[in-house]
Amino acid sequence: SYVDYNRTGVPLIEIVSEPDMGSSEEAAAYLRSLREILRYLEICDGNMEEGSFRCDANISLRPVGTETLGVKTELKNMNSFRNVQRALDFEIRRQRALIERNEPVVQETRLWDVARNVTISMRGKEEAHDYRYFPDPDLVPVVVSDRWVASVRETLPELPEAKRERFMAQYNLPLYDAQVLTSSKALAVYFETATAEFPQPKTVSNWIMSELMKQLKRDEREIEDCPVPPENLAELLSLMDTGVISGKIAKTVFDDMYTTGRKAKAIVEEKGLTQVKDEGAIEAIIDEILRENPTEVELYRGGKEKLFSFFVGQAMRKTKGKANPQLVNEILRSKLAREER
Repeated sequence: SYVDYNRTGVPLIEIVSEPDMGSSEEAAAYLRSLREILRYLEICDGNMEEGSFRCDANISLRPVGTETLGVKTELKNMNSFRNVQRALDFEIRRQRALIERNEPVVQETRLWDVARNVTISMRGKEEAHDYRYFPDPDLVPVVVSDRWVASVRETLPELPEAKRERFMAQYNLPLYDAQVLTSSKALAVYFETATAEFPQPKTVSNWIMSELMKQLKRDEREIEDCPVPPENLAELLSLMDTGVISGKIAKTVFDDMYTTGRKAKAIVEEKGLTQVKDEGAIEAIIDEILRENPTEVELYRGGKEKLFSFFVGQAMRKTKGKANPQLVNEILRSKLAREER
């Protein structure tokens, strides 16, 4: 005898929706929203490829202007939102072609063939009376009272949609930012923790969505495995905001933080990355650049103002990116204009 303990002790939740979705896009959006809620409740990791979050999709067509749905088919073997959408789109086309040829749509279960992007027949779909349902005398009735439901509702955490609305209202974030940051509970917690330490929500959001998520995506890591704690990110942004380091240097420091797990301040001090804000030192460097590039200076003064970025680039190169960009711009404009007069 062989006993499969695959699901022993693991509860199965089956959610059945009403037939009120009108497109494959809507079905995929419903599944994504449902997955978000289950992950926020921490009762499912939502991994479709591993089978912990699965979907069987029923689909049937009806002529425009009518109310009665046609014969339905059930689709199985879909392990991603993309495949759910593809399988439904294919089945819509297949059923429409049958109806237009006046051929019957058979009630059946069909498999999605990922390699061929088609559905194939698996077995005929039985009617309800063919499932051999019968009462089990050992199962006692479960009475779910309104009071119990209300008590459970009070313990629910803030769910994704409510959190998105709050992020936009409390932190004045655009919808896109709020959607990204609340896509997982852990990411939302990371954002709020960093923002509590560095209260500039939009700056924190930008860095999470660009620098941080770029690194995580490259390494195929989740936010829970991020080597840069939110407090460390806040420290880095504070150093940049107070002018200790430039934005360009901040990105270099962040790369080091992500690789080593060290704090920003320690990296800046060890590598001598503090921003140069000495006007005299910057002015001397700019004088040197203007002497070394007389042709470019003449062209700039002749109307080629785009060359200004060339001079800025030279200044940043000579200071290894540590010069204060605002000072560089101010001194350059002043000197070029002064010489012109």
